[in-house]
Amino acid sequence: MQINSDAVVWSSPERERAGRPLIVLLHGYGSHEGDLFGLSPRLPLGPVIASLRAPLEESGGYAWFSLQNSERGNPDPAALDESATAVLDWLDTLEYTNVALLGFSQGGAIALQLNRLAPGRFAATVMLSGFVAGGEHAGDAELERLRPPVFWGRGTADQVITDAAVARTEEWLPTHSTETTRIYEDLPHSISSEELSNVSEFLREHLS
Repeated sequence: MQINSDAVVWSSPERERAGRPLIVLLHGYGSHEGDLFGLSPRLPLGPVIASLRAPLEESGGYAWFSLQNSERGNPDPAALDESATAVLDWLDTLEYTNVALLGFSQGGAIALQLNRLAPGRFAATVMLSGFVAGGEHAGDAELERLRPPVFWGRGTADQVITDAAVARTEEWLPTHSTETTRIYEDLPHSISSEELSNVSEFLREHLS
């Protein structure tokens, strides 16, 4: 499994990317690389932004892990590891000063799994309407020591992420990250303007 480098949407041409921070966008289930890229004008201007296409084709778009034969909100951690490893392999081909992750829904789950696979590699992580995968992971002990900054935003009207997945994340994040949690009243499974302003401020703080 690998990331299609030809499908990556960039905010800057290649000649202008070296020596700058990088924000990697990870879209949700059944979506594509152009989806979250629409948020770019609301994100900090200094970093380069790269929006990735998930490696699996499913539900008319792309997915980081399959929902077929998978319990909702509780996917096989090995499937997340496989996609997250593909993202790490892609990152290894680039030059940047530091890197942050911004994932929505499935992409948020992958963002946390990337931290578990590579503790200390990411300057900041933004998880929107997402969750952490269940079970213990080899990188969890190191995350408990490092406590990297994570922004978790979710809405009270989200009908996609299960209560069990939310509860699991509420338990895991405080011990494995330095968390900033924001809960948005009446927000469904989406991203609000207020949330995006909070995200931009968070990224600006940790990528400066």
